[in-house]
Amino acid sequence: MLIGLEVKNFAIVSNLSTEWQNGMTAITGETGAGKSIAIDALSLCLGERAEASAVRPNTDKAEVCAQFDLSALPLANAFLERHMLANADNECLLRRVVCKNGRSKSYINGSAVTAAQLKELGQYLISIHGQHAHQYLLKAEHQLQLLDAYAGHNDLVNGVSQNYKLFANLQKEFKHLEQQQLQQAAQKQLLEYQVAELDEFALQENEFEQIEAEHYKLSNSQTILEACQRELQHLYESDEQNACSLLQHSAQQFTELAQYDESLVSVAAMLSEAAVQVEEASREVRDYTEQADLDPARLVEVENRLSGAMDLARKHHIKPQALVEFHQSISQELESISTNSARLEQLEYEIENARVTYQQASDQLSKSRKEYANTLNTLISESMANLSMENGVFEIALTQEVERAPNSLGYDNVSFLVSTNPGQPLQPLAKVASGGELSRISLAIQVIIAQKVTTPTLIFDEVDVGISGPTASAVGKLLRQLGKSTQVICVTHLPQVASSAHQQFFVAKEIAQGETFTHMLPLNKDGRVNEIARLLAGDNVSKTAKANAKELIMAHA
Repeated sequence: MLIGLEVKNFAIVSNLSTEWQNGMTAITGETGAGKSIAIDALSLCLGERAEASAVRPNTDKAEVCAQFDLSALPLANAFLERHMLANADNECLLRRVVCKNGRSKSYINGSAVTAAQLKELGQYLISIHGQHAHQYLLKAEHQLQLLDAYAGHNDLVNGVSQNYKLFANLQKEFKHLEQQQLQQAAQKQLLEYQVAELDEFALQENEFEQIEAEHYKLSNSQTILEACQRELQHLYESDEQNACSLLQHSAQQFTELAQYDESLVSVAAMLSEAAVQVEEASREVRDYTEQADLDPARLVEVENRLSGAMDLARKHHIKPQALVEFHQSISQELESISTNSARLEQLEYEIENARVTYQQASDQLSKSRKEYANTLNTLISESMANLSMENGVFEIALTQEVERAPNSLGYDNVSFLVSTNPGQPLQPLAKVASGGELSRISLAIQVIIAQKVTTPTLIFDEVDVGISGPTASAVGKLLRQLGKSTQVICVTHLPQVASSAHQQFFVAKEIAQGETFTHMLPLNKDGRVNEIARLLAGDNVSKTAKANAKELIMAHA
């Protein structure tokens, strides 16, 4: 349950800190005072979209912190354990910070998380029913969601969804392969020719680079040999003058000079070493020239191989270096075409099995839906009677369309039917119910489903719009009764509903120094009497109004 809420610089709230209790809590205040501000802040803290407009003007950021007691919330605790976010005191602190540029940061128990994770955890903590919830009630998909939520048969719903995904994926693969097969008949013939040609040439990995280097070497072998012989003469073999003899001579000269100046010893040593290096290099050049083999036949062979690789590369519009990879790629493509037919036959068998499994899962879900729909019909009809619709009859009509294509929700079509007066036939909600009636029916459904769905905190944001008189009293009793089993927070403008609460907050707005501030204050016994009297009589609160307010409160004591 929610035990604490702190809001800073959010919309028209500068600083707000509130503590929350079990049972039913009413939030009242003047029109435009910002009664829903706490709910909006909570929604932000539970992962709803953050916008820059949420930040109070002339401030850098808005911040919302919500504290929850998780003592009786195994699903919330399991989520925290799964994401390694749990602490030891059975409490959870959610925090959301929104900067004035619209960017936001989210935290669970002090650890940074995503807004999606906040939202996932939030579904185990709070369920918010807005003042426009009855409008969603007219949509078939929402009606189906309500029925499934009341039934709680998540395993059946997930089973249908998973079987549909399997069926859809198999069909997608089948269509893809079928189209491929039609398009690839001519492609297969071309690929067979190309693969055969590349198989025959059989270029190996890195072979092109090697033959290219070898061709360059063979093409210039005569030049290399002649240059080596010429330089060998310069380095060592010339009788007249060569580099080695010159270095040796200089080394000898500096050795003799070193007896006069020891600093020349290093020069003599370096020249001697250089002479040795030149002699060694000359030996290697001589070995190279003696082993050099001018082989015109090998040059022709390499030229032919190189030319063949370049011709194939031009033919396929690729670089010669990519021929091996291209060869492997089209070989794999040809192989995949060859195996498509066998896979298509196998897929036909798998698709039929998936269809049967999907039908069986859908039948089980449909059977469960019918059972819970019958229960809901009775409960909602009784609740309508308590909400001043004594002759109202509610019925959930379920029809199966087994001929339609499979989908993730099963074969069922759902329609909420209602009759509000004796003798009138059951008709869809949108055709029969007025705005006030629709609001009451919506509230009845929400309360009944809330009793079955184990959400620890339920928030109702002016769901009593369009309701007054005895009906308002009935709504108040309904919400108070619900507060016995779960925490209920209700934003209301009706004294009958507010007086039904176990505790009450008053929201007030003030303007100071050109700025607007909203405050939310807990009311004591006298404060509740005055506020409910204001709701009854307006700004001019009389003794009679206060007496009526006390009577309303005492009626629920």
